[in-house]
Amino acid sequence: MRVEQKVDVIVAFGTDATRAAKGVTSTIPIVMGAVADPVGSGFVTTLSRPGGNVTGTSLLQADLISKQLQLIREVAPRATRIGVITVGAGGAVMKEAEAAAQSAGLQVYPIEFRDPPTATQQQAGGLLGLASPVFFRQREDLARMAIKHRLPMIAPFREAAEAGVLMAYGTSLPDMLSRAAEFIDRILKGTRPADLPMEQPTKFELVINLKTAKTLGLTIPPSLLARADHVIE
Repeated sequence: MRVEQKVDVIVAFGTDATRAAKGVTSTIPIVMGAVADPVGSGFVTTLSRPGGNVTGTSLLQADLISKQLQLIREVAPRATRIGVITVGAGGAVMKEAEAAAQSAGLQVYPIEFRDPPTATQQQAGGLLGLASPVFFRQREDLARMAIKHRLPMIAPFREAAEAGVLMAYGTSLPDMLSRAAEFIDRILKGTRPADLPMEQPTKFELVINLKTAKTLGLTIPPSLLARADHVIE
């Protein structure tokens, strides 16, 4: 990343992108999005008082993973082991996934992302994909891999379900972009990032791909279909 262009604001989505931006400047305002632990990652001092040149939105990663695992359990009640597709250092996320899985009566184990994506032979009953720009770019390949291995998979953004993943549950990307635009607007009008409290998403959506369900031989419970924000037929 180059800062010689003297931009007014940097927008970074995801933990890795935010860390890269933070690593090259401590003065240019940074608006981040979809970061699971901005305080633990050292990007901000607190959510209410960021205290530096970074602000934006954060994900409630633990709550999100817990809900996603519950949804997998609803469509695959016999599943006991869930593979979690991680990108890079996923240690902190795996701890949250393990805690959420224990509450749901499941076991989880990490699957390091490969290009092309591959599945492990550890008797997975389903797959969970975490929020990552890499995952987003490779969503069609991941969907094909999950279908090939006949595994129900859930992802954190609806575009994955549109690409063929069985289900998606998470924050709306357009909504996150809209929130980022509001942060940028306030910064350009003179507000310092240090004085802009971080926000957590309030809008979540559930998308179910019935085409994929049929391919996998799964019957989606009517109660789950009724809760879906969008059903792909």
